[in-house]
Amino acid sequence: MKLESAAKIKYGVWGLICGAITAMILGFMWGGWTTASTAQAMTQKAVVASQAAICVAQFVKQPNHDKKLKELEEVSSWTRGEFIEKGGWDKMPGQEKADPEVARACADGLALLVKK
Repeated sequence: MKLESAAKIKYGVWGLICGAITAMILGFMWGGWTTASTAQAMTQKAVVASQAAICVAQFVKQPNHDKKLKELEEVSSWTRGEFIEKGGWDKMPGQEKADPEVARACADGLALLVKK
């Protein structure tokens, strides 16, 4: 192999490596690429938000929701999640036990109704 051909191959390989690294940096920083763990975290956050909305709807659907909303208002903000869990509004159909994050998010959503 000629010296010129070896140099071209060497710089071509280095160019490919640098181009791949640059593409990865730009893709993760500005291109919207994510790792699997980031995607799972985003999915979990979306699931909690949707289940919290269902929880709020289940709370408001009950016949005595005004009375329960006043009870929720009297409970300290630290224990509102427990109040929701005891009422069972955070359980989705078919679930035995709900996620505590759903109860907290539901309590935060209901706190907005308390303020109105």
